[in-house]
Amino acid sequence: MKCFYHEAQQLHAPKHFFLRGQPAPSPEQPVRSERLKVAIDATSASLVLLPPLGDSAVLLDRLKRIHAPRYLTFLESAVTRWRALPGSAEVVAPNVHPCGYGRFYPRHIVGQAGWHMHDMACPLDEGSYTGILASATTAQAAADAVLQGEASSYALCRPPGHHAGPERAGGFCFLNNTALAATVLRERYERVAIVDVDLHHGNGTQDIFWQRNDVWTGSVHVDPADFYPFYWGAADEVGEGDGKGYNRNVPLPLGANGIDFLQALSRLLSALAEFQPQAIVIALGLDAHKDDPLAGMALETEDFYRIGQRLAQVKGPKVIVQEGGYPTDSLGDNLAAFIQGFQRG
Repeated sequence: MKCFYHEAQQLHAPKHFFLRGQPAPSPEQPVRSERLKVAIDATSASLVLLPPLGDSAVLLDRLKRIHAPRYLTFLESAVTRWRALPGSAEVVAPNVHPCGYGRFYPRHIVGQAGWHMHDMACPLDEGSYTGILASATTAQAAADAVLQGEASSYALCRPPGHHAGPERAGGFCFLNNTALAATVLRERYERVAIVDVDLHHGNGTQDIFWQRNDVWTGSVHVDPADFYPFYWGAADEVGEGDGKGYNRNVPLPLGANGIDFLQALSRLLSALAEFQPQAIVIALGLDAHKDDPLAGMALETEDFYRIGQRLAQVKGPKVIVQEGGYPTDSLGDNLAAFIQGFQRG
């Protein structure tokens, strides 16, 4: 299995975010990728370091299939426009949000920031746009590798992406790398599925494909009644219009363990089988581990081995896209366990 990574991801490195009303150290730091790279080196997988960012026309064309053009323009220009404001902070962090969704799209950068950044966990600084594009480039490269004949590939992406919707950033996410990988696979395969095993519901991914029946979306996660992202991820959310029946959520109680998770994953994959996917994107979160700083589930490292095994048994080529999983002494071990289980599945 080839593993892909772009070094320019390191340029996105805001130091803080707001947690329960307080500025707190951000767990979404470059150290994440450093620990995950070490874990890859410890397995039999091969790490491909991508070349410097060049012509991004193909990437931007694919991104426009899942994100609104005005949102992409905002991400590119936000920091420069924000810092031109008198008395502005170094990072873009809005103080107003259109709760219930606004009726009018504003011209002012403060209003646009609130429109496009739905929480206080997605600050932008001067290196962010380059780092965000590098993360998306990594997901694209892994998906292209599968189109070129690889049976499976892994994209080491940070910042992550599954909370990013058509024109919304949130939860450390800006561009939806998982949705991008599915978009690339759709260039060859008629039926693509996304299986999200992150601690949190992939609300952005769900929103992107909510009314589509060519990409099936499914997620195992902590019940949003008690956990982020709070407003999306209930079991009765099944899609609308053409997409009705093509979204499946399996929420679990806060503190669920590995047995609970694997049973839920089996239910999700049974539903997936009815779709008969031709290719799969796995949104891999490692933040369900018991030691993760976001503290929502109680999985052990061995559980990620079993998750990898189970997902490998689903027929079809697969792109694994890294989502959550934050710095602990167990982070690298969890990725290594998943890869080893996947390779032996």
